[in-house]
Amino acid sequence: MTNDGLRAGAAQVEITPPAGTHLAGAVGYYRPARVALDSLYAKAVAFEAGGRRLCVLALDVTIITEDWTERIRKQAAQFGLDPDALMVHATQTHSAPPIGHFMVDPDFPELPAEFEWVRGGDGAYSEWAAARAVEAVGEALDGLRPVQIAAASGSDGRWAANRRAVTMDGGITMTTGVWAEPQGTQTIRYIEGPIDPEVGVLVVRAPDISVPAVLLHHTCHPVCVFPRPLVSADWPGEWAARMQDVFGPECVPLVVNGACGNINPADRSDHRPMGAGLTETTRMVLERLEFSGEATLDWRLARLPIPLRELSDEELSWARGVIEADPVPPWDPDRPGQLTREWITAASVWSVHLQRQRSPNLEYEVQVLRIGDAAIVGLPGEPFVELGLAIKLASPFAQTFIAHCTSHYVGYIPFAEALARGGHEADTRYWAKLAPEAFGMIRERAVGLLGEMAGA
Repeated sequence: MTNDGLRAGAAQVEITPPAGTHLAGAVGYYRPARVALDSLYAKAVAFEAGGRRLCVLALDVTIITEDWTERIRKQAAQFGLDPDALMVHATQTHSAPPIGHFMVDPDFPELPAEFEWVRGGDGAYSEWAAARAVEAVGEALDGLRPVQIAAASGSDGRWAANRRAVTMDGGITMTTGVWAEPQGTQTIRYIEGPIDPEVGVLVVRAPDISVPAVLLHHTCHPVCVFPRPLVSADWPGEWAARMQDVFGPECVPLVVNGACGNINPADRSDHRPMGAGLTETTRMVLERLEFSGEATLDWRLARLPIPLRELSDEELSWARGVIEADPVPPWDPDRPGQLTREWITAASVWSVHLQRQRSPNLEYEVQVLRIGDAAIVGLPGEPFVELGLAIKLASPFAQTFIAHCTSHYVGYIPFAEALARGGHEADTRYWAKLAPEAFGMIRERAVGLLGEMAGA
C-alpha cells in the first residue's frame, strides 16, 4: 500500500567515551582510549506514513550485542515504535568501544575485574551509550515533519580492497590493500574476491529544500585509525562530517556500512581521504535525484536457526587444558598490552563449545526495512562482501543497502570456498563459528523477505 503524507525526523547524540575506556576490535589486545580524533555518535533517522513508523539507528561503536539491542528496542517502544521496525546498526569502527561483551561466551569462567576488557566491552560505557541511543531515537521521532525523499547510487572503487589473497599453495593471507611496490618474491596467486563499490544515497528533503537527514551507504571495514589507542568514527565519521559541510550542521548524515567481513580500506594510513573521496562521489549522485512525498513504509524480521560448527575432541581437550592451566589471562612478555595468542585462542575455542552446550543452533536475525523504493537489509555479524552482492543482485528494489553488524554479533560469514581455505575470518573461533551453510541460508531468507515486501 502506498501512503502519502510522508514525515521524517533525525537526531544525533554524542557517545564519545571517556579516557581509559577499552577500545574493541583487536583480539586479546588492551587499548584504553587516549585521545579522541573525532566524536562518536548515536544517529537516528525515523520515518512515518499512514500511521506506520520505522527507524534506522546507527552507532559509532565496534559491536552491539543482542541483550543491548533488545533493551534499546524495548525502551524505544515508548515512542510508538514497533520493536521489529527499529534497525540497530553498528558501523564497526575499530576505534571505539562496543556496547556489550562479545569476545568470549557469557558462560565463560569469571575473570578478575581488571580483565573485564577481555570479554570485549565496558559495562559502564554500555549502560551510558545505550541510554543515549534511546534518546536519539526519541528525538528523531519527536522531530517528525513533512518531507520528500529520493534515493540513488554511484560507484567508487578507489577506497576499498578485498583483504584475502590466495597464496601459491592454495592457502590464504591477509593483504595490506596497498601495492606500494613490486614483490620480488611471489607468494600471492590472486585476490580471493571482489569489493562492493556502491555509494548509496537516500536524501530526506524538507519543504524549504533543506536536508535534515541523509542515509549513506558504502562497504568497508573502518580500520584506518586502528590499532592506535585513539577514538575515531573512522571513514564513516569523516564522510558524515563532510556531508554536514555540504548540507549544513543541522543535517544528520547516517552511514550504513555494508557486508565488509573481507573488505579493508585500500589505504589504511588516513581515514580523511576516504571520507573526502566518498563525499565527492556523493555530490555526483545528488545531481540525479528525483524526489517524492509518497513512500511505502514496511518491515520484516525473521530468525533463522543456523547450526554452530562442531569442535573435535582434540580441540576441546587442548582449549580446556590451556584455560585450566591459566585461569587468569597471561600477558605476552614480547607484546606489550597483549595476551598470549595461545590463551586467547583457547578462550575463543572454548567459548564456541560453551555456546554449543546451550544449543547447537544460533538464532540469526534477518531484518529488512522498506522506505519507498529503497530497502535496507540488516545482517548481524560480518558477512563477506559476496553475500551482500548476492542479495543486492536478487533484490526487487531500485536501491538495496546492506547494513552489517545489526542487532547482535555472530562473527564472520564467509562463503564455502573461503571457509575451506581458513584464515582469520574462517578458522573456528568465537568470531567464526557458524556452519558452512550459513551463507546460503541467510541469502535465501533475506531475498525472500525482500520479495515479500515488494509484493505486499
